Amino acid sequence: MFTVFYGAESRDGLRGLKLILALSLASLALYINLYVFQGMLPAIAEQFAVLPSHASLLLSIGTLSMAVSLLFVAILSDKFGRRTPIMLSLVALLVVDLMFLFVTSFEQLLWVRLLQGVTLAVLPATAMALFKEQLDTKQLLVAGAVYIAMNSLGGIGGRILGGLFSQYLSWSASVWGLMLVTLVLAAPALWLLRETTAGFIPPPHHAQKRDMLTGFWLHLSHPSLRLTYVVGALAFLVMVNQFSFIQLHLMASPYNLNRLEVTLIFLCYLSGTWVSFHSVKAINHFGHKRLLPMGALMMLLGTSLTWFAPITMIILGFLLSSLGFFLIHSACNSYVAVTAREHKAKATSLYLCCYYLGAAIGGPLLMPSWLALGWHGVVYTSSLILLVLFGVSRHLARIK
Repeated sequence: MFTVFYGAESRDGLRGLKLILALSLASLALYINLYVFQGMLPAIAEQFAVLPSHASLLLSIGTLSMAVSLLFVAILSDKFGRRTPIMLSLVALLVVDLMFLFVTSFEQLLWVRLLQGVTLAVLPATAMALFKEQLDTKQLLVAGAVYIAMNSLGGIGGRILGGLFSQYLSWSASVWGLMLVTLVLAAPALWLLRETTAGFIPPPHHAQKRDMLTGFWLHLSHPSLRLTYVVGALAFLVMVNQFSFIQLHLMASPYNLNRLEVTLIFLCYLSGTWVSFHSVKAINHFGHKRLLPMGALMMLLGTSLTWFAPITMIILGFLLSSLGFFLIHSACNSYVAVTAREHKAKATSLYLCCYYLGAAIGGPLLMPSWLALGWHGVVYTSSLILLVLFGVSRHLARIK
């Protein structure tokens, strides 16, 4: 997959590989910080004396803060560049992690999480735009595939790490552990980003105030991009919230898994990591748009398999759903990067804003089904949403 870098001039090829490695490490740090608290909710509820349902606000407020901040970061990125904001955000992330040590109430914890969401928005808002500015089309596909794969590994690592922290460590020890992991990943990412500075072509600047919102309107008025944003939102709405409700299902009878054991279901993300690494071949063979209904059907079949009680069926279903979801996400992310010819960071940020807003509204949307019918209610409602996703994907595939 990386042979596309060897055909380029050696110095440019090496610089491209360093850039991919830098943003991959930064991505791991970002998604570990975003999802680590999902595995720690019982411990957080106990530490700050709140109900577990209230503790879940920590996830929603971080996702919402990140989603909204993506749009503002895109404006600043188009004006001031990509690398410097990414480097500053990694340093800020370490500072915010340190602030978690000093919170004394759940309200303070929410405010720090809100601030963390702002720092986490910088990398996803700028990464694909930076790749597109510095790599050719073939290299961009490889970079996007590796970057999305690292996103999935960060999501897996963060949730399982949270389960380990919750099971064996105190709150303060968990925060120190999170800081250490962030530092180990952020330090080499910062060094590599600094190493790749020489020879970079600066991004175009859109300095006039009247132009700041032009890019957003430009991309929203593009029929294919607009539908791509909807596809990403619907796919992530189902995917991330199914993983939340299945934990509750597996902690209840007859499974009775503990806090750590239940987070192991996130290992099913590994099928998504695999398909992300191989998405370049699939995109080249089928094209971006044709992959989307295929991914939706995989998610629908995987969701259907989880209806059955044996845990092997549940695992198989989530493996298939993860594969379909990351096929969709890889294709959407790459399509947005390739299609947007100007205001590139705004195009990516709009996609990710819709993507994370989908995740934020998915919990409240699926909650009534969970309360009424348990996991079977979640499967039923998710299947209806996935049928809508399939229809939208088919329509998008027909647009030239």
